[in-house]
Amino acid sequence: MKAICFYFQIHQPFRLKRYRFFDIGNDHYYYDDFANDDIITRIARNSYIPAAESLLRMIEQTKGAFRCAISVTGVALEQIEQYVPEFLDLLKKLADTGKVEFLAETYDHSLASLADPEEFRLQVQLHTDKIKELFGQTPKVFRNSELIYSDEIAPQILAMGFKGCITEGAKHILGWKSPDYVYSSASAPKLKLLLKNDKLSDDISSRFSDTGWNEYPLTADKYIGWIADTPQEEQVFNLFMNLETFGEFQRRETGIFQFLEALPRFAAERGVHFMTPSEAVKTFKAVGELSVPFPMSWADEARDTSAWLGNKLQNEAFSKLYSIAERVRLCDNRQLKQDWGRLQASDHLFYMSTKHFADGSSHAAFSPYETPFQAFTNYMNVLADFIVRVEEQYPMNIEDEELNSLLTTIRNQAREIETLNKEVATYRLNEEHLNEEHRLREKAAAEKEPKKESKKEPKKEAKKETKPKAPKSPKATKTPKTPKE
Repeated sequence: MKAICFYFQIHQPFRLKRYRFFDIGNDHYYYDDFANDDIITRIARNSYIPAAESLLRMIEQTKGAFRCAISVTGVALEQIEQYVPEFLDLLKKLADTGKVEFLAETYDHSLASLADPEEFRLQVQLHTDKIKELFGQTPKVFRNSELIYSDEIAPQILAMGFKGCITEGAKHILGWKSPDYVYSSASAPKLKLLLKNDKLSDDISSRFSDTGWNEYPLTADKYIGWIADTPQEEQVFNLFMNLETFGEFQRRETGIFQFLEALPRFAAERGVHFMTPSEAVKTFKAVGELSVPFPMSWADEARDTSAWLGNKLQNEAFSKLYSIAERVRLCDNRQLKQDWGRLQASDHLFYMSTKHFADGSSHAAFSPYETPFQAFTNYMNVLADFIVRVEEQYPMNIEDEELNSLLTTIRNQAREIETLNKEVATYRLNEEHLNEEHRLREKAAAEKEPKKESKKEPKKEAKKETKPKAPKSPKATKTPKTPKE
């Protein structure tokens, strides 16, 4: 059986406003609200909303045979709720069909998995809670930011309770192997891996409207034919792409929506099914283990992390950002923690890339800045102000060792409190048992006492009858005096 596993990504960062050096310490609001509103509203109108409507029609027309997965970041959901709530309603309708699976990822689309395991765990938990709150689903499959994955990250994903993880089918990792199978992680064998079919995904997301492509024009029957004609033993074809592919990257006039909606009909004719990631993980057995010693992603030609950590500017910003992670987690300032999350979005580092050729043009197309250095300067100014605010909570003159000692003390106290609470609960339970036992004994004793009293009481009554009280002698009445004549 051959199956197509569609996954669509939705992410929009909170873009930063132009923040000057002289704003540091004076202005604590960092975001370009106009740009954020304008961009997500435009993309929702051109792409998100019509694409969601197409998916709903495909599910309805196929009576549930078509199914797919969506991963939407927490920061994107916040903007959707604020600026385009009608799209959120469509996402809820998709969730209600039971044929669309929502995946877990980091809330802020961060690179925390590469720097801070604790922050990574907290962000995934926050995102999972958000998905459950809005769509009533508890994610079972994980998708890391930019499909970043490695052997070091895999045990963390498994420890968080996920059954599967989707990532890139990078050629330098696969070698001669095909991405069209389910694999297991070499470092966490119970974690199954779904690998993106790079060629088939890019045929839609990148080459669909390319008139210079030798397969142009791409039709639904041709595309399904490529999948159906693969070797029989190949199992699942993972087609991972941004939802913006439909209507934004590939404009409506290219026929991209008609292509999408025609896929289920031709798939049914060729015996190709559709599955969600969790269904694929459950249905197919892993054919072998996959080892990924160094982090890989779905970005740029190298499929590594150089899109965000490929030069000195990016590494300086990255290290500076996570140097204050412990201090931020200690504070209870809600606004501070919100800004902390938004500043972790990988997009800010993506804009600082100094790559050239095809990779460079891709970075420049998404960047709101004229140069990578401008992106770096603006971000570092914002970060400098943020660090000032953090220092007000926890001064930087506190050494890391002292801070770690404080954290250890807090954690130990938390464990001790938990232990004491368990002991108190045990004592209370024992006390309840003792009280119940004492109550039962008293009840039993009370039931015996009336029997003893019933034997004694008649005797007392008999005594009272044998010795009646003597009647009282009547008082002497005075004889009336005779009246004098």
